[in-house]
Amino acid sequence: MLCPEDLLAPRMKASNFRLKDKKSRLSLLLTKSGSHENISPEKKTATTNNNISPEAALRWRDSFEDLIRHSDGVESFSQFLRTEFSEENIEFWLACEEYKTIDSEIRLISKAKHMYSVFIEAEAPKEVNIDYASKVAIQKTMASPTNTCFDAAQSKVYSLMKKDCYPRFLTSDIYLHLTKRKGPGTTMYRRRSRSCVFNEPRGEATSDSSDWL
Repeated sequence: MLCPEDLLAPRMKASNFRLKDKKSRLSLLLTKSGSHENISPEKKTATTNNNISPEAALRWRDSFEDLIRHSDGVESFSQFLRTEFSEENIEFWLACEEYKTIDSEIRLISKAKHMYSVFIEAEAPKEVNIDYASKVAIQKTMASPTNTCFDAAQSKVYSLMKKDCYPRFLTSDIYLHLTKRKGPGTTMYRRRSRSCVFNEPRGEATSDSSDWL
């Protein structure tokens, strides 16, 4: 006969799984953004999601907010940033979004120190481009970090991506492929069959002015 503990165990496992799944969504996006270490941009961009409809991708032109509001947009933008070796920006932004959802003081301290060592301190493996004063301000909070200690740095990185990276993304091969459009300067011309007229008696060849459309 099953004891009460045996009956409760499956329920507790299911509840813990749902909680873990909910809190790991942002972490999953961070994992998807990947790293450029030892991987060429060409290899990384080959993983572009082919299931994204052109109509959905075109909506990302409306604003940067529309782009990063969708997981496919974040993944495509991350792939573009990898080609510029600047994916640390979106990875830091995603890490900040996840960090603000942490409700455990122990996990908050651990995550804050990890983020500081990866993104903030000098010579960090994925150091983001923020000013020295912001770095010092974050360092002072590491003894007792709060959910908002990275907010100022996150805002600076967000602004950088929006003003600098986002416009280039919209003209990149990655985005144009998703929207089924061609880049600037790629207008296709259809060539007619070439006709030449030889002037007598010299035999000089002249081209028909309507060779190209």
